[in-house]
Formats: sequence, structure tokens, C-alpha cells
Amino acid sequence: MGTNPNEGVKTVVRRLTPADLERVILLDAKVTGRRRDGYFEAKLKENMAKAGIQVSLAAETGGIFSGFLLAKVWYGEFGTTEPVAVLDTIGAHPDFRGRGVGAALFEQLRTNLRGLGIAHIRTEVSWDAQSLMAFLHHERFRPAPRICLEADVEDPVLIERAARRAEAEEASEQAMSG
Repeated sequence: MGTNPNEGVKTVVRRLTPADLERVILLDAKVTGRRRDGYFEAKLKENMAKAGIQVSLAAETGGIFSGFLLAKVWYGEFGTTEPVAVLDTIGAHPDFRGRGVGAALFEQLRTNLRGLGIAHIRTEVSWDAQSLMAFLHHERFRPAPRICLEADVEDPVLIERAARRAEAEEASEQAMSG
């Protein structure tokens, strides 16, 4: 049985900074198989713009960038007025998975959020991301009492409905002017 060179190495969690952008992009690309430069540039810029409530974090294990967590604080969303943290993205370097990097990131996030008086963290997960859902379940995430809904703006039924409505309005206008 081999020994894990990362075993016993401490993970340090700190605030994510603009200097971490390329490390975040590279780590995410290692996990997902594609670079998402624009996504992370926008998310990090959005996070840094809210100077008083930065909650995004980076993890280093033995001096190596081993994980990150992008989150933000919203003071009300979808008609509610309670503040809530929203987790956008979390990533752990494959070489450090199972070594507590994600747990360390969440432990620090929870500490920071308690200090801000924020009681809940929300996120969305793809139905097919079973390993991520298992990790979030371990971190005590549960289905929210709200349902996330989406509609396809290119839905042919809706496009046809709008066309019929426009035709009916045009016919009505012609009848009124004629």
C-alpha cells in the first residue's frame, strides 16, 4: 500500500483575490475539460466589486492552489428580504479530492457568513452531477422549499402563440380603422 504525499498536509483557506484568476481557470479546466475564462473573469469581477462582502475563498494545500469557492451575498432575491449566500462554483484539484479541501472551504464560508448574520447558502446543481450532489449532501445541503423553474425562450409553442396574438391584434386594429 502506497503512501499519499498529501496526507497530513494542512489546507489553508483564504480570501480569493484577483491574482487567483488564472489558477481558478486552470483548476476548473482540469476538472471540467474546458477553459471558462469569460465566466470566471465576470464572476471574480462581480465578487471584487462588492468590497465589503467578499465571501469567495481559495484553498492551498502544502502551498499548492488546491481549491476555490465562488460565492456572493444577496440581500433579498425573488421577493424575499432575508439575506442569503449564493454559491456559484466550487472546485477542488483532483489530486486533493477526498483530502478535506471542499470541507475546509465550506467551514470557512460558514464562519464568514455567521459573522455577517447570514443563515442560509443556496446553490443550483445539475441533476446529473451526482458526485457534487453527494458532496453537498455531506455538507448538509438539502432541497430548498422553492423550485427553480426555467423556460426556453425559443419554445416553438410560445413563438407561435405570440405570432397568433400579433395577428389578432393587427386584425382588430384593421377592423377598428376600417
